[in-house]
Amino acid sequence: MTSPFSPAALGPLTLRNRLIKCATFEGMTPEALVTDELIEFHREHAAGGVAVSTLAYCAISPEGRTDRHQIWMRPEAVPGLRRLTDAVHAEGALAAAQLGHAGAVANSVSNRAAALGPGRIPAPMGMSLTHKLAQDEIPALRAKFADAARLAVDSGFDALEVHCGHNYLISSFLSPLLNHRRDGYGGSLANRARLAREVIETVREAVGDRVAVWAKLNLYDGVGTPGPGHSSRLSGFNVDEACAVAQLLESDGHLDAIEPTAGSSLLNPMYLFHGRAPRKAFANAFHGAMKAGLQVAGPIFLKHYPYTDAYLLPLARELRKAVDLPLILLGGITDRASMDLALDEGFDFMAMGRALLREPDLPLRIEADPSTESLCTHCNLCMPTIYSSTRCPIRTGEATAPGW
Repeated sequence: MTSPFSPAALGPLTLRNRLIKCATFEGMTPEALVTDELIEFHREHAAGGVAVSTLAYCAISPEGRTDRHQIWMRPEAVPGLRRLTDAVHAEGALAAAQLGHAGAVANSVSNRAAALGPGRIPAPMGMSLTHKLAQDEIPALRAKFADAARLAVDSGFDALEVHCGHNYLISSFLSPLLNHRRDGYGGSLANRARLAREVIETVREAVGDRVAVWAKLNLYDGVGTPGPGHSSRLSGFNVDEACAVAQLLESDGHLDAIEPTAGSSLLNPMYLFHGRAPRKAFANAFHGAMKAGLQVAGPIFLKHYPYTDAYLLPLARELRKAVDLPLILLGGITDRASMDLALDEGFDFMAMGRALLREPDLPLRIEADPSTESLCTHCNLCMPTIYSSTRCPIRTGEATAPGW
């Protein structure tokens, strides 16, 4: 039986084990540049035993950030990024950079730039509508992805994750609910997948085979019915379409792996996380109209989904049947049993998030003692901390009152 702690190949890389620290936006870059706090965050996870620590979120352009405090890839960011990758490498791990454009999830007020979308769709964080990305603007967008990819490699990153999930820009093009275009980037699934395919091709051409490249791809946006056989314009992007897009991406030959994900930062964020919905804590993370809006709409927008280990596995199985590419299972990987289950089901790697916020050294402790149980309670109180400094409030002793 393959062990989750055995070395494994991912594209040109050899990982020391099969565990990846997934992208969990850190909220530690107030000047849109790397800080010592951010470096220590990733160094601690690398020292804790994962094979790869993923930096999130590296926007390809200023308007592609969810707010102005996020890193965007430019020459001024390289020295700090190099310090971060050096720190991760010193602990024996590899470093990945998540590249993307937030699209309608961007805060146009904070960024002082219009958010982008496949059409004029709501951008709630800026309380505005997006600018429709014109077809003749897409080559410039691709060039920004290429520049960002090259800067990441120059900064010492070993792998790149292209963000095609959560209804960020590329994901919004995939969604039949959000993309109503009538040109070559809308309508049929092949057209809606065109931007994803072009961006991934651009990234690969920019970096060659020097680094691993994988895509974070939505299986389900969290709207309508999640299971196979239910794709429709009203249900958003669903697992049937996700499998078809994954097959297109596989046929293009530019990816080393796919990390399936789910949920929508615009429409249904809790579907990605499962567990308690911290409505009160989310509202308290904002001020003014946003706080009031979340207090009123929280029960609608922040839904409750019961937590189980490996909770995305039922959808991810469909993807496993559809493609031969290596897959990275995300969602509820917290112990040796869930890791072994992922391997038994044909997944090549496992991505861990919240459990590592609570215990960065959890992989080392599970390797030493397979009976180790995670202390993460899946309360999701970590989620609202992304706007200040991502952390587990229980670990830091801040969670003195319920956040629900």
